[in-house]
Amino acid sequence: MFFTSMLTRLAYRWPVLVYAAAWTTILSLTVTAASFAPEVAFVSAISSSSSFSKTCATEGFVRVPLDLPGEMFCFPAHLLGKSKIDQIVPPVFAAVVVGWSACLVRAVGLW
Repeated sequence: MFFTSMLTRLAYRWPVLVYAAAWTTILSLTVTAASFAPEVAFVSAISSSSSFSKTCATEGFVRVPLDLPGEMFCFPAHLLGKSKIDQIVPPVFAAVVVGWSACLVRAVGLW
């Protein structure tokens, strides 16, 4: 008796479950694409064939690219250490990516 009543309720909710599964899938794919794009850019920038991976002429300096193509400066390595804000930025970025991906999925019109 319990099993049949549960199947009946599930049958009425089947379209809602499919809708929720579709939303979840598209949202997950959007978040995955948005979060892996910076990683792909970073890995391609530090590859051995990249111009970013060349060393500075002075020992103890780190090469930093700028917005303009081909423009790079060498800064002392001690200026480029971790800071306390490095603990805050990734979760905030993740929240923004999830929020904007939800807006994108909604704008695409999944209904």
